[in-house]
Amino acid sequence: MKVRGKYVIYSLVLLVTGFMISFSYQIANEEDQRPTNDQWRREDQLRTSILSLQRENRKLQDELEGTLKSVNKMESQLANQEKKSFNMVEEAKKLRKVVGEVPVQGQGIRVSLEDSSYIPASENPNDYIVHEEHIRMVIHELYVTGAEAIAINGQRISHTSNINCVGPVVNVDGVKHPAPFVITAIGDSDVFWSSLNLSGSITDQLVDDGVEVRMEKEADVEIPPHIAREG
Repeated sequence: MKVRGKYVIYSLVLLVTGFMISFSYQIANEEDQRPTNDQWRREDQLRTSILSLQRENRKLQDELEGTLKSVNKMESQLANQEKKSFNMVEEAKKLRKVVGEVPVQGQGIRVSLEDSSYIPASENPNDYIVHEEHIRMVIHELYVTGAEAIAINGQRISHTSNINCVGPVVNVDGVKHPAPFVITAIGDSDVFWSSLNLSGSITDQLVDDGVEVRMEKEADVEIPPHIAREG
């Protein structure tokens, strides 16, 4: 019993000693891992630098976004100005075509009006020749159906051109033209053709008036600029 008691005491002493040694080792290890004042100072400086850089990055990012918005706004304004300028140029081109300041070329139609080749002996010859109103009828119909430019015997006319009969010839803005009167127009030739050949159209009226009418679609018509002349 005494021997066994010694063993128990020795065991307790060894156990306490081992515990103390283990505890001392753990404390020493934790102290080794605990940062020193210099380490704390360096880490604090590093955190401060990182925060400062983050603030500077956010500031630069905000400035960049503001600059990009300004650039996008300027680009949009420039695009609108370019579009307006382009539209103005195109509108000016159209106006120059309408008033006849520039030559025009494209598809179209050719309408030839001639005096009747047959005049009954008992009839008035003036009833079988082309008059100014016949030419005006054709020109009006061509304008209504989208003609960009019209010429009579190669002479460009405008919406304000003066057309009148002078005996057997027609005076167009002071220039006399004998029959046949060839009216050329630039535009959609199919539309012109359909409009002029409708039942009861002006073509039928011209034929009823004794005017000989010939029409041809043209793939390429060229009409010169309008030249103002004295009557």
